[in-house]
Amino acid sequence: MGIPMRKRYIQLTEELTDQDPRIITLLGEIGVFSFKPTKDKHPNQVVNMGICEPSILSAAAGMAAEGLIPFVHTISPFIVERAYEQIKVDLAYQHMGVNLVGIGASYDDGGLGTTHYCAGDLPALKAIPDFQIIAPGTADEMALLMCEQYANGVPKYFRLSTQSNAESREVTFGKATVVKKGTKAAVVAVGPLLDMVMEAVGEEDVSVLYYTTVEPFDQKTLQENCPSGKVLLCEPYYYGALTNDVLGAFPNRDVRIAHVGVPHQFMTTYGSREQIDESVGISVENIRNVLSGLLRE
Repeated sequence: MGIPMRKRYIQLTEELTDQDPRIITLLGEIGVFSFKPTKDKHPNQVVNMGICEPSILSAAAGMAAEGLIPFVHTISPFIVERAYEQIKVDLAYQHMGVNLVGIGASYDDGGLGTTHYCAGDLPALKAIPDFQIIAPGTADEMALLMCEQYANGVPKYFRLSTQSNAESREVTFGKATVVKKGTKAAVVAVGPLLDMVMEAVGEEDVSVLYYTTVEPFDQKTLQENCPSGKVLLCEPYYYGALTNDVLGAFPNRDVRIAHVGVPHQFMTTYGSREQIDESVGISVENIRNVLSGLLRE
């Protein structure tokens, strides 16, 4: 599986801060010690602001307005759900190029319960205009997309996961990667679900499209690789966040959409991410079953 995404992000923080004096990393008590090497080298470019996430995002917006490039890092429920108004008003509405780097979603911290679960991050952020969302499937893909896009002046969210695909792909921001071509359906695999999807589809005559950029959504590649109008969305968060994007890709034809993802309900179970995945139906077996049902329609 290679290096975990978060460990690579911590390394990348040091590498980028060495190169770019505009970068400032703002922390909310989470993982402060991990950033000590960067803090020691660049004491004014790493700041632990404490548990006050809305204020951190407002401060980050002000820094961006002055020409700095802030990275705000903490767990996803705190950075997205707790500070949602600031993302909408301070960042997106004012077009402030702040980079949000979240960990822990959807339930990577599976032993900590609802306060630390965040399966609603992608659906919530998709509702905000002019906001980019990146969901890499490996640490190398994360590093590539982050290095390319961190200074593009657009607010964005990097969704880091403890789950990772076995191999990195040649990914491009804003573009889906065609992993497999077929005619009977298109299967959309978001981020770290690609390996599970590939195992599930086997030799079925379907396309597999790999999305590491969730917003903007690449409708063109979906159009070109879905002659049947049948789409299976495999999303590692509350499923359905990409439904409108899929419908928009086929404005003048019938579309059948099936879903595999986290059901829209409170999860009251505890355990590892793998155990919770299995309990909510994010599994090879369920992807295979849902795809079979879609192909029979």
